[in-house]
Amino acid sequence: MQVDRHSRLISWLKVGLPLAALALLSTLFLLSRSANQAARIPFADVDVQARLRDQQVTGPFFSGTTPHGDEITFQAERLTTPAGRVGVNQAVDVRLRVNMVEGTRLALLAKEAAFDLAKDQIVLSGDVIINTSSGYDITSKRITGRVSRVDIISPGKITARTPGGHLTAGAMRIHSAPDGAAAQLLFSKGVKLLYRPKQVKD
Repeated sequence: MQVDRHSRLISWLKVGLPLAALALLSTLFLLSRSANQAARIPFADVDVQARLRDQQVTGPFFSGTTPHGDEITFQAERLTTPAGRVGVNQAVDVRLRVNMVEGTRLALLAKEAAFDLAKDQIVLSGDVIINTSSGYDITSKRITGRVSRVDIISPGKITARTPGGHLTAGAMRIHSAPDGAAAQLLFSKGVKLLYRPKQVKD
């Protein structure tokens, strides 16, 4: 009798233990999969929703020529089209280079930029810096410009380091001359220049 009970117990264990082990492994797998999904889905949803809402390009680069022949190069860290609006773009960490026909070169840096092709307008903001080949380093909070030609305007205060010294003004404009002459750099609205003559070396 004891032998039969022992035999039945052994037989039951041979079947029961593998089933129990399989059940345990299945439970661990389900728990692991649930934990992974809980960790990943919120991030995936946010990323997908953002990409569906905003068309995005990383590291865009564009180079072209205006109808006047001025060459413009555009680079940014990221370019987006908010709410799918055709012709309207926003960019961050922007770098613009302009090589004008008459020889003037401009380099512009800005934290943000907004383009509106229909309005032929670009707006740079966030501590905009303009370096000119004539030796001017200009800083402004906000710069507006044209997409089709070189016409750069600071409607607010600017500060600048110039070959003649430190300059401040209430507004500024850089634009190409229609007759092909040198680009015009105009300061207005309370221009002040702290003149610092260059030291002549003996």
